[in-house]
Parts: sequence; structure tokens; C-alpha cells
Amino acid sequence: MLLAKTFRSRTFRLALMAIGGFGAIVLSLLFFVYWSTTSYVLSRSDHAIAGEGAVLRAAYDRGGRAALETAIKTRMAERVFDGGLYLLADSDFVPLGGNLDRWPQNLSGAAGWETIDLPNGAHIASYRVEISTLPDRSHLLVGRNAEDLHAFTRKIEAALAFALFLIALLAGVVSVLVTRRTVGRIESINATSRAIMERGLAARIRLRGIDDEWDELAKNLNSMLDRIETLMHEIREVTDNVAHDLRTPLARIRGRLEKASGRPRKAEADQNLIEDVIADLDDVLRIFSSLMRISQIESADRTAGFAIVDLAAIARDVVELFDAAAEEKGIKLSVAGDPCVVVTGDRDLLFDAASNLVDNAIKHGKRDGFVTVTVRADENAAIVAVSDNGPGIPAEEFPHIFRRFYRLERSRCTPGNGLGLSLVAAVAHLHRARIDLKDNRPGLTFRLIIPTEGAI
Repeated sequence: MLLAKTFRSRTFRLALMAIGGFGAIVLSLLFFVYWSTTSYVLSRSDHAIAGEGAVLRAAYDRGGRAALETAIKTRMAERVFDGGLYLLADSDFVPLGGNLDRWPQNLSGAAGWETIDLPNGAHIASYRVEISTLPDRSHLLVGRNAEDLHAFTRKIEAALAFALFLIALLAGVVSVLVTRRTVGRIESINATSRAIMERGLAARIRLRGIDDEWDELAKNLNSMLDRIETLMHEIREVTDNVAHDLRTPLARIRGRLEKASGRPRKAEADQNLIEDVIADLDDVLRIFSSLMRISQIESADRTAGFAIVDLAAIARDVVELFDAAAEEKGIKLSVAGDPCVVVTGDRDLLFDAASNLVDNAIKHGKRDGFVTVTVRADENAAIVAVSDNGPGIPAEEFPHIFRRFYRLERSRCTPGNGLGLSLVAAVAHLHRARIDLKDNRPGLTFRLIIPTEGAI
């Protein structure tokens, strides 16, 4: 099945095309080398033959046919022209001199260059010849054995054929190997996808440990699956918590209405019932309002509305807002730090985030203790810190407290719905900020660290 997918793969066709293009370039280069080399060798041979013919025609010009015959005999005897072929024939192609006993049948008397095959011992040899017609209408043939040239040409042609075969073989093998590797990795991802669809999000793509682009893709997909699994877990947890938090006020409403339906109407009792039902419904509406606000912050791009804001001024407004609530518990609420710390952001959202941190510190802090809001500018960042001296949070709970509806008190009897810190996390993410928790011993310090590179 994997082999069939390999041959059907587009990667296989692309690999063949790439190697085919490379092969065409290599073959073109080899053909150019073949053509230029053979042309050079042939021109050298023709130049030598032309030179020998010029020497013989010069002898004819000096002393006529007799001088030419003598020159041919002398040059053959002295072997001046190695492997030379000579033939002088009259106007009827009857041999008059040279080392050929007859005029080649396939040659005419016209002047020019030809390649002919002649017996040479036990085999047929190729010769490159020049034919010229003399003034007395006799014909002169001067040539040379071209077997070396043809042997060289055959070797070049064999090399070209072998190169073509090797490129074709290489194209097939490399294409199959590359495509098989690609298809194998894709099939591994597909198999994991099928396992996830059939059995849930537990499966992960196997890494090969070679840190190539496929391992990087697998890591990213596995990280995405981890995130999806976390979100699914959070959705289930949120659903359970929503059901739990809504069940209590709705059950109280139903119980009160049921109790009221079985007793005589009394204006004062009915008014109290209405006020209690409204209070319970307000709790339900607050839960949905908080959820919708967090969703809006997380899903909408609100950075277009960012402006220059003063965190120190926001902190002072938050302290002023919660001063009465802190006073009821005997908590000393104060603000400290730099008088002006400027960042680029959404003032309303930053105010909500700081308000939730202060509200949590007051609710869960120590009675007659303190809550301090500190704002200061650090290198490339602005820091809003909310500290208290209450019971604090166990370190193992730090990663969980920003989840929606997450509460340290499992009985969920204290006021609140566990959405305040989720809103803080959403605002921090929108502002590319980081939240840092530190044990205050006693108590806890929340730090919202906002980068200031984007400040205008």
C-alpha cells in the first residue's frame, strides 16, 4: 500500500521532474563536450589532410603530372604522412599512382570532403579523404585513417548512453526513496489523525529524533493536540462548574417559589420573596456576564483601540474604589511606587484586571491585614503588583488558578464564581503581558508585567 501511494504521490512526480531537468542539463553538457571534442579532432585531421593535399598540388604546379606522381611515391616511401591514403587517377578514374588500386566506387570526381570505408587487412576501416580535380582533369585523392576518431566518437557515445542510463536509474531510485520517506511521514500523521478520530486525543505523532522539518511539524502538531486536549478538559470542567454554580441559585429560586405557592398571599412575604429571587437571578446573570466578557476579550481584536494609559493613575482609582470594602475588614489598602507609569493598552480592561486582583486580595486576605498595590517602571516593562499578608495559595495551585470557575475552596461556599482571575489572564494575554505569582510569606504577590516597547 505504501509503495502504491509512493508511485501515485505528487512528490514522486516532482522528484522525477527535478531529476529529469537536472539530467537534461547534464546530457546537454555532455553532448556539447562530445560535439566540441569531435569537431576539434575532425578539424585537426582535416587540417593535416588539407596540408598534405596542398603539398602535392604544389608539386603538380611545379612539374606537372610526372612531378606529382614522383612526390606521391616519395612521401609514401618516407611515410611523411602517417596512415596517409593517396590516389592519382586520370579523367576516367583509372589509377595512375598511389596506394589504392582503384577509385572508390561511391565517390565522384567532384572536389570536396568525404568519409569512406575501405578494407584494411581483416576488417573495414574508415578514412577521411579530400578530393580535388587538377587542371588536366585528373583526380587527386588524399586521405587519412579515421579509426582513432571513430573509436573516440564511439567511446563518447557509450559514455553518453551510460550517463543517460545512470541518470534514469538514479532518477527512479532517488524519486522512490525521497517519496517513500515523505509518504511514510505523511502516513504516520494520517494514522495518528485516524487514531484521534477513533479513540480520542491521547494519540501523538511519533518523532524520529533527527530534528528535521518533519520532526518540527510533528512537534507543532503534537503541541496543538496538547492545547486542544487542555481546552477540551477546561470546557468539561467549565461545564461542570457552570452547572454547579447555577444549580444552587436556581434550586433556591425553585424552592422559594414552590414554598410560596402553597401559602396565602402576603404582601410583605411576597415582596421579600421577589427580592430574594431577583438577588439569585442577579448572581446567575453575573456569571453569564463574566463569561461573555472573557470570551469577548479572548476572541476579538481590541488592540486597535489601544491608547496611552497611566498605570499609576489606574491603580489609584482602583484603591479609591475598594477603600470602603477594605475598611470593612480592617485591611489597610494603599498604593505605592512610581507616580506615573505609561503603557499602551486598553484602560478599561487594565482597570478591570487590577480591580479583580485587589478584590481577590481583600476577599481572601487576612482580616486587619494589608493590601498594597505597587506600580513601577522596569526595563522594557511596567509592573503592577498586588500584595497581601493573607493565607496565600499553595505553590502547586499556581498553574490552575487562572482557569475559569477554578476555586481553591472545593465546597464553593464563599462568595464569588471563580472567573475574576480568568478575566485577568485574558487581559494579560491581550496586552502580551506576563503574570507572575510569588509567595509573600505570609500572603501572596500577583505581578502583572506589561511590555512597554509598543508605548508611543
